[in-house]
Amino acid sequence: MESVPIGQANAEMVIDLDAIDRNVRTLCRVAGDAAVMAVVKADGYNHGATRIAATAVAAGAREIGVATLSEALELRDSGIEAPIMFWLSGPGDDFAAAIARDCEIAVTSERHLDAVCAAARSAGRPATISIKVDTGLNRNGFCPRDYRALLTRIRCVKDAGLIRVRGIFSHLACADDPNCSITETQRSRFLNALETASAHGITPEVTHIANSAAALTRPDLHFQMVRAGIALYGLSPVATAAQLVPAMTLQARVVLVKDIAAGEGVSYGHMWTALHDTTIALLPIGYADGLPRALSGKFSVLIGHKRYPSVGRICMDQVVVDVGQHSGVREGDVAVLFGNGRHGESRAQDWAETLDTIHYEIVTGPRGRVRRRFIGGASTTTAGQAQNA
Repeated sequence: MESVPIGQANAEMVIDLDAIDRNVRTLCRVAGDAAVMAVVKADGYNHGATRIAATAVAAGAREIGVATLSEALELRDSGIEAPIMFWLSGPGDDFAAAIARDCEIAVTSERHLDAVCAAARSAGRPATISIKVDTGLNRNGFCPRDYRALLTRIRCVKDAGLIRVRGIFSHLACADDPNCSITETQRSRFLNALETASAHGITPEVTHIANSAAALTRPDLHFQMVRAGIALYGLSPVATAAQLVPAMTLQARVVLVKDIAAGEGVSYGHMWTALHDTTIALLPIGYADGLPRALSGKFSVLIGHKRYPSVGRICMDQVVVDVGQHSGVREGDVAVLFGNGRHGESRAQDWAETLDTIHYEIVTGPRGRVRRRFIGGASTTTAGQAQNA
């Protein structure tokens, strides 16, 4: 995606819905007979959950996954009718609302099961649940030592009409590392968990353990469904030949162009000094907007068809770029900080490597005064201009 004329915001995330559509279709092909659950937690990995969910369903995703009940209810309010599952519940969650809005509840503990059953009794209708099994990630989910006893309880409340057991699932710890043996251990534990459930008279409608990495590289882990998170947004957690297209471009308007003389320092601490007379451009984005301060002096931006280095320390509200003399850069020009890389701009992956982190953290970072705008798909360029990051 090329840089597009910036809207009224000085800095914005441009979300390409055509890229989301293409990524979902790619994931559906990779998944084969397995369904694709589009994971849109954390406001769609900061891409805009409601628009991403609608685009994903239209492109072939059968289900939607989120972390929290509030995220699930927001999607229902936006008109998403596909099955929605949420898996991170707190003690105060309103499970009655989840039942009323037909949101699937991932049950992860005995206390959790009790609260869901109480809500089902009050609602007078069964709760739809999935059983989360801990196969080695050691976050939430039923522990192996408690699993058989809890299956007995689940069978009882199921037979009493309080719950509908729709799924059994787990989550992988090391699927992005093809050489890690824990994935095989988790696969074995998951198969055992399914066999144990069957022995207790519990046959789920759907089973799933594959995240994006396993969806792309491990067909033996697809089961009935794969959960596509980061890959949905065009970022791969593994080295893969799948044709994924990054959907987010971060860009800012040049608000000032000025000449400085050789020997002049730039920004706080003068960590950079001009070696010769040059011209600098000022971008109105800083660490308060999610631009990592640790990236100071370590990235470049694309203005027109040329990359220019950032110089000096990233400030709360702004960053400086050395555009050199006679560059033709003018106030109002668009500077692309990262995008899909097809026009020579940096990618989120490049920033992640520079900062020794992961691209998940990069794309979920922009915030505050950075606005979100959608292009492509059924959107118009004005559809997201008033939506905050």
